[in-house]
Amino acid sequence: MSLSVFVRTARNAVPLHAVTKDGLAAFIAGLIKCEAAYLKASGFSASPEELLLVPDGNGALSCAVLGLGTGGDPLALAAFAEKLPAGTYRYATWPDGFSPDLITLAWALGLYRFKVSEKTVERDKPKLVVPEGADVPEISQIAAAVALARDLINTPANLLGPEELAKAARAVAAKHKANFSQIAGEALLKANYPLIHAVGRGSNRPPRLIDFSWGKPTAPKVTLVGKGVCFDTGGYDLKSSAGMLTMKKDMGGAAVALSLADLVMRAKLKVRLRVLIGAVENSVSGSAYRPSDVFKSRKGLTVEIGNTDAEGRLVLADLLAEADREAPDLLIDIATLTGAARVATGMELPPFFTDDEQLAAELMESAAEVSDPMWRLPLWRGYESTLASTVADITNTPDYSYAGAITAALFLNRFVEKAKTWAHFDIAAWTDRPKPGRRRGGEATALRALYAMLKSRYS
Repeated sequence: MSLSVFVRTARNAVPLHAVTKDGLAAFIAGLIKCEAAYLKASGFSASPEELLLVPDGNGALSCAVLGLGTGGDPLALAAFAEKLPAGTYRYATWPDGFSPDLITLAWALGLYRFKVSEKTVERDKPKLVVPEGADVPEISQIAAAVALARDLINTPANLLGPEELAKAARAVAAKHKANFSQIAGEALLKANYPLIHAVGRGSNRPPRLIDFSWGKPTAPKVTLVGKGVCFDTGGYDLKSSAGMLTMKKDMGGAAVALSLADLVMRAKLKVRLRVLIGAVENSVSGSAYRPSDVFKSRKGLTVEIGNTDAEGRLVLADLLAEADREAPDLLIDIATLTGAARVATGMELPPFFTDDEQLAAELMESAAEVSDPMWRLPLWRGYESTLASTVADITNTPDYSYAGAITAALFLNRFVEKAKTWAHFDIAAWTDRPKPGRRRGGEATALRALYAMLKSRYS
């Protein structure tokens, strides 16, 4: 996000007022007579996203008032940036508890637009006088990282396959002089990444392992693992046409991992960072893997394929096995993994799994601090037996129709032994109910909370 949308000072900046229903009466009582009369005459009720432009006596804009309903969502102030005409504005009124950083970030997120064509004509962007106490350079970096993840997720699959995702990762790595490498196609078998190869071999766009590292080798090891399924047809267990409509987002875990890595490196956190991404396309063809196939994983465990649409956990299994080899201090995987997670907590509240109580507490605290919600689900060991296979060590399709997010997490946990701490995020990476600052489409789910946690730990 460009710093050009923020200014330090400005003459005649138009005041902005964000008001809850409970605070409306007191707010109107504090206005000058003509403005108060205009609000009353307009029937303004402070309903969510209700925006009123209040003229002065000469017909110019005197102020703008935004309704917040019951309040509680600082990012709701993004409606100002989304709806106001070009000009320069300043926040004058907002509810207690809304930090300067969050209301400034709301402005930046409100200006996000996805465009495929560079010829798309953009409107002139409104500018904001920076609220006192807001860290604009940091906010701009966070907004840019959110935009990177959203752009990658929103890009149609014909324009972003495994090779293009690798190029995006290389660009992030190069920006910070990280050590980058990749393994593609049949070379994955020689390098012992058989599950990544199996999932991606049905496409004419070869699968890839993306790997980059940054930071001092002696620093705490933090490893990020991202699911990069650039399009998921479901394979031979074909999805419905409706189920495929948003499957360009199935690389959302990789997008968030890349954006998080970008923030970590920009902030120069005191870590040795490693990022591992499995970039594949799950397609149907004569060379695609089949239900009932059995593969030996990188870890050595054999895996029976019960359903080709449970491909993400296969990709992650090889990635986690490689990440675990180094016994990192903190291992985090991020994936658009299960529909069961969406059933459990919806699109807006991503579940995470960890056995580390301290990490869980830090994540929940960071999520609340930056208004980027998440919720912990249990790694319930009582469901371990559902992963049993009669012909292999483990199946990718549990013999149980419930708790799908939990059984998927337990599957992944089989590939983690040495890491001191592991957390798994089952994200949607998609906004289905648009809100201010969160347009319908790709979303950097859990990015800001994860960054806040890492920054608190390692800065």
